Amino acid sequence: MNKTNIKQFSDYVNVFQDRLLPEECKLAGYSALIYIYDLEVLLPFRLAAISRHHKQYENEFWKIYTLRHTPSEKLESHLTFALKYEGVNLMILNALFKKTKPEELEAWIASEPMGIYSRRIWFIYEWLTGSLLKLPDSVSGNLINIIDPKQQYVGTSFVSRRHRVRNNLTGTKDFCPLIWRTKKLDKFIGLSLDELVKKTTGKVHPDILTRAAAFLLLKDSRASFAIEGEIAPKNREQKWGRAIEQAGLYQLSQDELIRLQKIVIEDRRFIKMGYRQEGGFVGAHERITGYPLPDHISAKWQDLDKLIIGMVEAYKVMQSGPLDPVLLATIVAFGFVLIHPFEDGNGRIHRYLIHHVLSQRGFCPKGIIFPISAVILKRIDDYRKVLESYSKPCLEMIKWCPTERGNVEVLNETIDLYRYFDATKFAEFLYECVFETIEEVLPEEIGYLERYDEFKTAINERFDMPNQLIELLIRFLQQNEGKLSKRAKEEEFKLLSEDEVIELEKLFKTIFKTLK
Repeated sequence: MNKTNIKQFSDYVNVFQDRLLPEECKLAGYSALIYIYDLEVLLPFRLAAISRHHKQYENEFWKIYTLRHTPSEKLESHLTFALKYEGVNLMILNALFKKTKPEELEAWIASEPMGIYSRRIWFIYEWLTGSLLKLPDSVSGNLINIIDPKQQYVGTSFVSRRHRVRNNLTGTKDFCPLIWRTKKLDKFIGLSLDELVKKTTGKVHPDILTRAAAFLLLKDSRASFAIEGEIAPKNREQKWGRAIEQAGLYQLSQDELIRLQKIVIEDRRFIKMGYRQEGGFVGAHERITGYPLPDHISAKWQDLDKLIIGMVEAYKVMQSGPLDPVLLATIVAFGFVLIHPFEDGNGRIHRYLIHHVLSQRGFCPKGIIFPISAVILKRIDDYRKVLESYSKPCLEMIKWCPTERGNVEVLNETIDLYRYFDATKFAEFLYECVFETIEEVLPEEIGYLERYDEFKTAINERFDMPNQLIELLIRFLQQNEGKLSKRAKEEEFKLLSEDEVIELEKLFKTIFKTLK
């Protein structure tokens, strides 16, 4: 900072909001705008700065550009830099527009009426604020995209003739998370996993596929309860499994979300159903005082209607658009769990929404529900880490106080944290889970059933053994690494000779040896 303590675009800094730069640099783009205008926003995962040297490089938190990239000391120059090199960040832009005078933007846009970046900012300003700048409609110039598809994934495109732009944002004004392009996501999308799984299951006998689907459904239901730290009775597992089986049948709506909550919460004596009418958080309480210790603070209850309606409308807009199904599922499902609209049941509905989107978009084969929850349970630490990667920084942005009931009351405006979040890390995690489901879980279950039938057929050719006893035999052999225990040989299978036992154990190992 300079000697007068007045912030300037030309300032060189070593540290920015507790984030250490790799060298003394000028801030550029979004970092400069946050610095100059004192914007209270969540920092992007990576920021930009200008080095004194002619070397361009990056680390986990910074992308360093050379002197030739230096923006001029003007608002419009840093907005241009941000859009050109960093993509669209609606949370920062919305905060910025509240701190700048419309006349500043009007002067820039009027001086560059056909400019690519001026027209994009013009549209975004009017779209976010709902206020029109004092500018005539654009009458010339090629149509340009609001989102650069080389930087971020795009949604359904709508033409705005006033600005001569295509609005290809992934949502609506009230709910528009964005996902930045990464090598990992491009690789997953390029695998066309939906076509791969359809080709794989198309080779499976329908009877085996039906039985696999039933087991996977129960497996997902059981895992979804386990993620919440619950061991549900069989009837509750089966009931929630039947709900998951309906994923994709009904249109997403506020009423549908309420219906799902009623299925999740059977004992409603202690839970207020429907949207919260007070604060909410995920975490614990101090053991003695009951003081809340939040890991995540939910959206303000006053914002829930706007956020959920926005989420539902955003999904309707993007449902038949170009956005990849897994990315769309990420936006809807993780958006819901961050908002956390209900007092209880949010986690299971969040995972249901993954199934809903994938089913409606035809990503899953008909009748098959991917056991995503089972993979999430297996990777529970990664799941928590990816949620905390957003929730923890958010906590620093939220001003709150405890209530008498041990809840939290949010004191500042926080809605943009839940409607304009960066969903990139969530998308990478979800795609990893989908990939593991398709590459490992689904083939393992199908493979098991195929070997099960092969083993059962072999037994029937040799013995007249009832199905119930065959199932018990297989279970015992599985539990004891292909060997019958002494107790089993002396009780349930005492009628088998020692040679027959050896024969069955050998047969089991031969048939099941390639199965994990």
